[in-house]
Amino acid sequence: MNGVTYAFGIVAALLVLVAIIELMRKGTLRERHAVWWFFGGLLALVVAVFPQVLTASAALLGVAVPVNLSFFVAIGLLFLVSLQSGAELTRIESRMRDLSEQVAFSEQRVRVLESEIARQRGSDPDGQSNMGPERHE
Repeated sequence: MNGVTYAFGIVAALLVLVAIIELMRKGTLRERHAVWWFFGGLLALVVAVFPQVLTASAALLGVAVPVNLSFFVAIGLLFLVSLQSGAELTRIESRMRDLSEQVAFSEQRVRVLESEIARQRGSDPDGQSNMGPERHE
């Protein structure tokens, strides 16, 4: 591996880590969603700094081409991120459905209470009196 490739790998991994930390700092990315991204960035940094780790890991696992191992790990991380996002989306959809039902029940309750108040005051729910025709002089 030449020096430019080596330096590019390190810089790219560091940029990924800085981007993740910056997104977390701004509140754009929450910690629980950043875990897998941060893990992937750290793994990329380790492989960039110590490329022989990838070669040794590939040999240990019986993978003929070390780059195939990196693709497999990257796809695995993307799968975990996607799975986590899907689970979070399902949880949010369920919560939104519950909140929508609560709002609908609250609106119905308010309408019933308003019509009851209007009935007790002797007027219909539109606020017009049932006491007879109004005189305009």
